[in-house]
Amino acid sequence: MKAVKVEKKDAQKTLDMLKSSGLFDNSHEIKFGKEHLLIPVVSAKGLKVVEARLKKKQKQPRNLAEALQGKLTPKELVLAPRAFDVLGDIAIIEVDKRLAKKEKAIARVLLDLNKYLKVVAKKAGVHSGVYRTQKLKILAGEKRKETTCRENNVLLNLNAETCYFSPRLSTERLRVAKLVKEGESVLVMFSGVAPYPCVIAKNSAAKEVYGVEINPDAHKYALENIKLNKLLNVRVFCGDVRKIVPELGMKFDRIVMPLPKSAADFLDVAKAAAKQGAVVHIYEILNTDDFPAETMKRVKAQFPNAVMLDAVKCGAYGPGIIRGCVDFRV
Repeated sequence: MKAVKVEKKDAQKTLDMLKSSGLFDNSHEIKFGKEHLLIPVVSAKGLKVVEARLKKKQKQPRNLAEALQGKLTPKELVLAPRAFDVLGDIAIIEVDKRLAKKEKAIARVLLDLNKYLKVVAKKAGVHSGVYRTQKLKILAGEKRKETTCRENNVLLNLNAETCYFSPRLSTERLRVAKLVKEGESVLVMFSGVAPYPCVIAKNSAAKEVYGVEINPDAHKYALENIKLNKLLNVRVFCGDVRKIVPELGMKFDRIVMPLPKSAADFLDVAKAAAKQGAVVHIYEILNTDDFPAETMKRVKAQFPNAVMLDAVKCGAYGPGIIRGCVDFRV
């Protein structure tokens, strides 16, 4: 093939000229010698060229679907996962039962495609139980389920199997943190490994942030994360919010309720802990057409004078189903 032979001192200038004129051949690699470079070109027009043997570049797949081509049959490719969740350096995928024999091969491809990943696991169940945990099966990479997630200026240690954590709510957590005013006392119910408490404390001038979580393993990581992020105004408690919140004997300026499937069942707890004029953020999973009207119906049952401040769709949960947050003032 044709190439331009150029001294090293003139290489960058020549390369820039070839690129700007559309003559640079990006499908082949540049060959480096002791004193000269051989730069591949698509045409010899107006150039002094030599014949050279240059390596053809390997085309990098842009996504998992492209990377799996040639490793799965066309029918299998249709069933292959397209998206996946990332918790720190762990990827969590859903694998169709019909691809069970190929799941480890798929995981290895995903690991090779994303160099920042160290573990690929598949969902072996749904989030369930009081602790909202999900069974995972490791398919490729290191044999661990612990990881560290980075978001909104904080680090969060967690176990992807024994703790509930949604990386998809990163933007939502920062949104809430930005609403917190200087000197506020904030309560986060169902606080998990403390993503909301840590993000709020790190990104606002809150006076104090309290968290309550029933899962002892998540609570253990919450304590770690408070120390990890050097937060002095965060306190977390392990237990049922119905028991712990009244025992705190406090009133709060802002209450966050990130338990989408049943947060409304605890509005009475929020009512008892809310200052006059407090702001509450309640999360629910419901049909798109019912949001935010149905949520506000449940809110009004406990807070007749509640005023809705905002209604935010935090992501799709399924066809026609969303996870939404209603901000209201009591």
